[in-house]
Amino acid sequence: MVQMQAMLRKLQVWRDRRGRLSALRVAALAFLLLPVGIALWNADAIVHGARPLNDVIHRAGFWMLMFILTTLAITPLRRITRVGQLIDVRRMLGVGAFVYGVAHILLYTADQTYDLIKVASEITQRVYLTIGFTALVGLATLAATSTDAMVRRLGALRWQRLHYAVYGIGVLALIHYFQQTKADVSVPTFTAGVFGWLMGYRVVIKLWKVPGELSTLALVGLSVAVAGLTFIAEAVGIAIVFNAPPLLVLQADLDFDVPLDMIRPGWLVLAAGLAVTALNFICARVVKPRRTRVAPGKDRAGEAARERALASAN
Repeated sequence: MVQMQAMLRKLQVWRDRRGRLSALRVAALAFLLLPVGIALWNADAIVHGARPLNDVIHRAGFWMLMFILTTLAITPLRRITRVGQLIDVRRMLGVGAFVYGVAHILLYTADQTYDLIKVASEITQRVYLTIGFTALVGLATLAATSTDAMVRRLGALRWQRLHYAVYGIGVLALIHYFQQTKADVSVPTFTAGVFGWLMGYRVVIKLWKVPGELSTLALVGLSVAVAGLTFIAEAVGIAIVFNAPPLLVLQADLDFDVPLDMIRPGWLVLAAGLAVTALNFICARVVKPRRTRVAPGKDRAGEAARERALASAN
C-alpha cells in the first residue's frame, strides 16, 4: 500500500519534490499538451486533408524536435533569467520529447498498416529513417536514465557525460527534419539556426569559462554570428540543391523589400537572439537569483548529486 502511494505521488508530475503544487510544472505540463490541443483544434482540416495520418506523423516528429530544443534552452534561460528553478522542469520536457518521438514512430507504423517487417526494412534502407530512428533510440536511453535512482547508480559525472548525447541527438533530429521536408526548408533552417545559437552559447561559456552570465555585448555578438552562419548555410544549401549562385541567394536574403511571410530564417534567428539579449539586459537589473533548498527528510547526498549533475548537464 505504501509503495502504491509512493508510485502515485511520482505520477503527479505537477507537484514539486516536496509534494506541493508547482506553477512551473503545471506550465510545463500545459506546454507539453499544447501540440495535442492544436491538433484537436485543427482536427477538421487534418481529417479532410489529403493524407490525415501523414499530417499527424509530421506533427509528432516536429514537436519532438521542438521539445528537444526547449530542453536545451533551459540552461541559457535559467542563467539569463537568474531563475534556477527552471531546471526542475527539464526532465519533464526531455521525457516529453521522447513521448512525442514514440508517437511519431507508432503513427508511422500505423501508416504502414502495422507491418513491422516493412517498417524495419524501411528504417534500414532509407537513410533519413535510419537517422530519425537512431535519434529516437538515443532519446529512449536518456529517458530511461532520467530518474534520481539512475543518477545515484551511474554517479553524477557518468550520468552527466551520458546526457551530453542530447547534442548529437539534436543534430540527428535536425538532419531527419531536413531530409523529410520536401519543399520549402525555411522552418528547418530557422530551427537549425536556433539550435546553432544554443550550441554556440555553450561553446562561448566553455571557452571563456564564464562563471555567471554572458554580457549583453557577448550575446549580441553571438546572435549576429549565428544569424550570419544561418544566411551562409541557407545560401550554400540552395546553391547545391538548385544550382543557384550563392552570392545571388545572399543578396536576395538581404533584400528588405519582401512580404512578412517571406522573411528569411537568418533574420528570424537574429531577432530571436536579440530578444534573448534584451531579456538578459532586463533580468540583470531587476531579477535576484533564488536558491533552491533541499526538503527535510530527503536523501541529501542523493539530492545533492542530482542537483550537481542537473546544474552542469546540457
